[in-house]
Amino acid sequence: MKMQSEIVVTGFKASKGTYEGVDYDSTKVYALVDMDGKGGNSIGQSTATFVFGTSETFQGYKHLAQSLPARAIAEFEMVTNGVDVKQVLVGLKFVDKKVG
Repeated sequence: MKMQSEIVVTGFKASKGTYEGVDYDSTKVYALVDMDGKGGNSIGQSTATFVFGTSETFQGYKHLAQSLPARAIAEFEMVTNGVDVKQVLVGLKFVDKKVG
């Protein structure tokens, strides 16, 4: 199942290497998300991390360094392993320049 959501992207980080014999290769996108505010113990926003492709994906967004934070339309896919459900970021299209 796919869905779209407007997000505010605050950063990107590419990672590639080997750790304890296991290869890894990813780009992480950092975006603002609202705190749930349940119980009155949280307010405002925090940053969530979404894996977005390989470290090569980062190269296509590196030019945005001076434009962040910025609004984008994110496309997410809901996936499950049969027990847990998670959102996977599969697309990102910026809609305007720097926020704030």
